[in-house]
Amino acid sequence: MENQSRLKSLQEALKYSPDNVPLLKLYGDVCLDEWSLAEGKEAFEHVLKLHPEDIDAKLGVAKILYQMGKTSEALVRTESVIHIDPQCAQALVLLSKINISEGQLKSAFSFYEKARQIDATITDGAIEKELGLRTETKDDKKGEPDPKVLNTDLGWVEDALTPGADETDEEDYEEPLLIDNVEKSKTNFSHVGGMEKIKEEIRMKIIHPLKNKELFKAYGKKMGGGVLLYGPPGCGKTLVSRATAGEINAHFLCVGLHNILDMYIGNSEKNLHDIFELARNNAPSVLFFDEIDALAANRTDLKQSASRTVINQLLAEMDGSLNANEGVLILGATNAPWHIDPAFRRPGRFDRIVFVPTPDEAARLEIFKIAAKDKPCDKLDFRLLAKKTPGYSGADIEALFDTAVEDSLSKAMKENRIIPITTKDLLKAIKGVSPSSKTWFESAKNYALFANQSGIYDPILDYFNGKP
Repeated sequence: MENQSRLKSLQEALKYSPDNVPLLKLYGDVCLDEWSLAEGKEAFEHVLKLHPEDIDAKLGVAKILYQMGKTSEALVRTESVIHIDPQCAQALVLLSKINISEGQLKSAFSFYEKARQIDATITDGAIEKELGLRTETKDDKKGEPDPKVLNTDLGWVEDALTPGADETDEEDYEEPLLIDNVEKSKTNFSHVGGMEKIKEEIRMKIIHPLKNKELFKAYGKKMGGGVLLYGPPGCGKTLVSRATAGEINAHFLCVGLHNILDMYIGNSEKNLHDIFELARNNAPSVLFFDEIDALAANRTDLKQSASRTVINQLLAEMDGSLNANEGVLILGATNAPWHIDPAFRRPGRFDRIVFVPTPDEAARLEIFKIAAKDKPCDKLDFRLLAKKTPGYSGADIEALFDTAVEDSLSKAMKENRIIPITTKDLLKAIKGVSPSSKTWFESAKNYALFANQSGIYDPILDYFNGKP
């Protein structure tokens, strides 16, 4: 009743002072206590409109999202608080709760211990109960934590999960590998339909130098460098990258944001350096950054210095100023090249920028042939299918086959026999699967027409004008 009365009083006060930040935050906290979640979220978000970097409001929104059961969104919001203030103990407590809800008990334990090291007054009975942390036993002094369970070095103690166990051993606990998929690619250019211009660009960068070392050395050309592939989604940027490694029996390292970004300052840069070192130690290698615009965003658009330092680290690694990159081909793929910092387009970094459009008719014919392999098909008319699918990407063609396969499987299960896929089945699927690249080209055309001072997007204009 007391909190309800406070809520009403705060609501009245906000009518007269709707932009009073301390009042809004207090109102949000009371709403959280009273489970008036929608109202509390609205209050904290109003604070963020006024002060976008307010940590209390950011954390308030994260807490409310967690209470609403939106743990993924709560996790993202909480990690953004940690990026701003790594010593925010309450954010670490919330991370512990989120990890518990997702069954990640080791991580939850570490976050809770880190919070306790920052602020020794923090205690959360619900967390300690879930983790089996004993803050009071018959043999211990009242309220005194069991030193065996509450480790201060963030190690993991087995009986933290099994209360009452007589003896336990510390678990050896290794940091996860930054990249767990260093592999020799079995895919080569024969698996890639069309894209001959792109293949030749890559051959000049890494394949020809490897096979003609002395000739290229005479011209002062080294193997490696950077190629940026851009274009609509589903047109084979990842496939051609993997195939490049297969052409020369090189190691293929596929890098995602999760391999690099870390909540603690400096760790992301270290992770990035370690990944490049891994590629150098496994040369010849292809280091592939998918959706690189998320990692190499234009620094003028960034407010947080942490993101800027990661970009600067990536630039330094690509320059080879920290260690030589000979034998390492760096491939980046993006659907949004206009969001990438211009510094990456300097010679010596991504000095080849290649537009990967939707496949032309000849390329679509090859893609249909490749997609039909290992499937029961009945003399498909590949030329007709290629002619009927202008604007379709490789992924769209795969989707056509998936649709046709499902229809054939449905019939096969009823008749208890294999029913081949026919041209008619695929033509029927074409009617139900539209090209996915239309939206991308609508956006790309605007950049090509109005933000093309350097001429980087000329290939997009050529594509619209029907030039090869």
